[in-house]
Amino acid sequence: MMIKMEKNMDLKNKYDSIIFDLDGTLWNSSKPICEAWNIILDRHKEIVREPITIEELGQCMGLPMYDIAAKLFPDEKEEVRNALMDELCEFENGYLEKMGGVLFPELEATLKELKTKYPLYIVSNCQDGYIEAFIKAHKLEKYFSDTECWGRTRAPKAVSNRTLIERNNLSNPVYVGDTAGDANAAREAEIDFIYAEYGFGEVEPSLYVGVIDSFKELKDILL
Repeated sequence: MMIKMEKNMDLKNKYDSIIFDLDGTLWNSSKPICEAWNIILDRHKEIVREPITIEELGQCMGLPMYDIAAKLFPDEKEEVRNALMDELCEFENGYLEKMGGVLFPELEATLKELKTKYPLYIVSNCQDGYIEAFIKAHKLEKYFSDTECWGRTRAPKAVSNRTLIERNNLSNPVYVGDTAGDANAAREAEIDFIYAEYGFGEVEPSLYVGVIDSFKELKDILL
């Protein structure tokens, strides 16, 4: 608690914008992703493995898509597993746009309040179309000014962050995410990081300037 109080001091009026990670920060889409991927895997009888579980998917959160493919299909050749991942992701986008995921509590209400002061963005290691599926499924178009992802840049998250920052002429954004990979990406992009402790990962205190136990706490430390 002491670390949290110390970390969250003096963050008001410090930033000109907020960039969010997606999985584990804004929503949890593990269940519908597993459903979508297992539908496709069931069509590929040549791929020998058990159905993907939510627990397995949780261990992959934050990784670029082809790294996830290597983790889930280690016995397949790189070109085979990457082609399979492309197929999984394409089907997944449509499935998520229709089914949606689980938004973290008070997400839209908090975004609405944050939007009154900050332009809001999303940067994720996901495939192209995934962020759009999240936004469309939950009708959140009005809250986000721009997005960037691995599927478009084919580069690490730090590069995707810098690309979005440069494109939108941001001078001092803060990145909100839930994993050590998010924290390191923020550091490499030379921006501050707020740790969403309720998400999928664990982050050392030295890597973040603020920490939240729930999404709505962003209002308390940034407004």
